[in-house]
Amino acid sequence: MIENHHTSSENRKRLPGIAIAPAGEMRARPRIPRALVPWLLIGPSLVLAVVVIFYPFVEIVQLSLHDVSPFGIVRGFVGFANYARTLDDPVFQATVLRTLEWTVAVVGGTVIISMPVALVLAQDFHGRGLARTLILLPWSMSLAMAAIVWLWAFNGNYGMVNSILEGAGLIAKPLQWMARAETAFPVEIGVGILVSIPFTVTIFLGGLASIPGEIYEAAWIDGAGALAQFRWMTLPLMRPFVTIAVVLNMIYVFNSFPIIWVMTEGGPDNSTHILVTYLYELAFRIGRPGLAAAVSVAMLAIVLVFSFAYLRLAEREAT
Repeated sequence: MIENHHTSSENRKRLPGIAIAPAGEMRARPRIPRALVPWLLIGPSLVLAVVVIFYPFVEIVQLSLHDVSPFGIVRGFVGFANYARTLDDPVFQATVLRTLEWTVAVVGGTVIISMPVALVLAQDFHGRGLARTLILLPWSMSLAMAAIVWLWAFNGNYGMVNSILEGAGLIAKPLQWMARAETAFPVEIGVGILVSIPFTVTIFLGGLASIPGEIYEAAWIDGAGALAQFRWMTLPLMRPFVTIAVVLNMIYVFNSFPIIWVMTEGGPDNSTHILVTYLYELAFRIGRPGLAAAVSVAMLAIVLVFSFAYLRLAEREAT
């Protein structure tokens, strides 16, 4: 009997799903406070953000307050002298206004064009997948490559645009598009709009897919036409996605470097500079890292102010 009892005890220990802890090993597990769980989950991302964003920002601010040689050697503290020289520079003042014009024109044009394109691509028609692919395909091309292609197209001697306009009888002789500020900057704005459309259309397609189709069927039964549905149903429901598109494009376009630099390098005579190309020229061509750092901090302040103002305005309209 004693042997059978011993055998049955061993069998119970081997049964799956039954864990019998040895004596002395039953201890309470440490409990993590519920309030600390979110911080533990986002902790690695916060550390990465501090390393990647905060540290360079501190370094840029430090450089903007010092006299820095063209080789990056910090020579002495100058306070806000770099900011004062930057604000007094007429090229900087004109560049700020041109940057605002560039941002408003490209973002506004992108949103206005992308909305009807997204509305068309959201419909169910034969070949919709191919049409979406063709619209989104330019997104895979780098901005520098796109700028080079359009620079070739607008070449004054053998560009495709001049050939088409001459063939149509719209111009008598080839135009030097990129040699004049009156034509170069509008061309760059047009290129900026074209390369921004795929990203914005993607955002709008996601927003349109989240709108239930039943509300359009009910509106159609009630006699609402296509324009009325767009005005009173689509636009209000798409407002959060429009806000996202505007804010992201504002930051993206405001800091867009390749298009302006590849096509004109800020010329002719600084007439197409925006802040990011002006910053690059100060730092790497003229050799003024301290002034370039001051321009960088000013750019950050402008982006934050306009983004915050637009978000507050969007929240106020939503309420």
